[in-house]
Amino acid sequence: MNEPQVKQKFALVTGAGSGIGRACALALLDAGYRVALVGRRTEALQATADAAAEPERALLLPADVTQPAAVAEVFARVQAEFGRIDLLFNNAGMSAPAIPIDQLTYAQWQAVVDVNLTGSFLCAQAAFKLMKSQSPQGGRIVNNGSISAHAPRPNSAPYTATKHAITGLTKALSLDGRAFDIACGQLDIGNALTEMAMPMTQGVRQANGSIAAEATMDVAHVASALLYMAGLPLSANVQFMTVMATHMPYVGRG
Repeated sequence: MNEPQVKQKFALVTGAGSGIGRACALALLDAGYRVALVGRRTEALQATADAAAEPERALLLPADVTQPAAVAEVFARVQAEFGRIDLLFNNAGMSAPAIPIDQLTYAQWQAVVDVNLTGSFLCAQAAFKLMKSQSPQGGRIVNNGSISAHAPRPNSAPYTATKHAITGLTKALSLDGRAFDIACGQLDIGNALTEMAMPMTQGVRQANGSIAAEATMDVAHVASALLYMAGLPLSANVQFMTVMATHMPYVGRG
C-alpha cells in the first residue's frame, strides 16, 4: 500500500506540563515532531519546552480541556500554526481522593469525569474533525487508559470508571476512523515513576487491605511506547498496549 508521506509531523499532547505528558512531549520533540503542549499552567508548559533540545518546535497552548470553547480554540491555533495534526496524545487526567465511595462528594466525582472522560472526548472530537478534513487525510489518536482501564485499586471509583470509559471511546474512535485513515489506540500505563507515582514507592493500599510498596518503572519507557505507536504507518495500529513495572501487583490475584 502506498501511503501519502508527510515530511513534517505534528503532535498535540494534553497534560504536557508534568509527568507522563512532559516525558512524551519531550520524546516527540526529540524525534523531530513539532508539538503543541496543552495544559492548565503556562509555567509548567514552558518548563517542558525549556527542557527540549529545540524548544522553538514547541507550541504552548494553555487551556482547560474540560471547556469546549477552550478546546476549539486550541485546535484552531494548531490548524493555523501547523496546518494539520498527525498525532493526538490524550493524556490529561486526574484522580479523586482515595476514600470510600460513600464519602466522595458529587463535585469530586464530576471533576474526574470532566477531565478524564469529557476532556478526552472533546480533544478527540476536534482532532477527528481536523484529521478528516486535512490533506493528506488521516492521523492517529492515542488515549492514556491506565492499568485502571482493566482493574481497580481500592477506593478509586471515579478514576476507574472514567478509564474503563476511555476504552469504549478508543474502540468507537477506532471504528469510526476507519473510513478516514484515522487510527486510534490506547496506552495503558502501570506505575511509571512520576511525581504523582512517588507514594507507591512508600506504600499504597492493596486489594486485601494491606499497605505495601510497589515496583515502578522509568517514565521513559512510556515515551518509547508512544513513539512506537506514533511511528506506525496509518495502515497499522496498536489497538491496546500495556506498559508496566514488571513486579507491580497487577497480573494475578492479591
